[in-house]
Amino acid sequence: MKINLHPVYHKHYKKRIIPHSNLDKKAAERIKIFILDPHHPILKDHQLSGAKRHLRAFWITGNIRITYKVFSTDEVEFMDIGTHNQVY
Repeated sequence: MKINLHPVYHKHYKKRIIPHSNLDKKAAERIKIFILDPHHPILKDHQLSGAKRHLRAFWITGNIRITYKVFSTDEVEFMDIGTHNQVY
């Protein structure tokens, strides 16, 4: 699977995730799972609604999410990362 990274994702990853080494490790683990099986139950992948209905999201931890846009079955773009309130 090809994963493109939106500039907002880069910015927020550096600001919100990297300062917390445990979140950085957890994000790396979950992204690996996502690459192998985007619909793995542990990710709790779901379609968003409202203004962001064109996006999907999956869980890193109970409150940390990655939002992404699907281009095809083998290409996505990570749009944002952060807490539930930050990304929705």
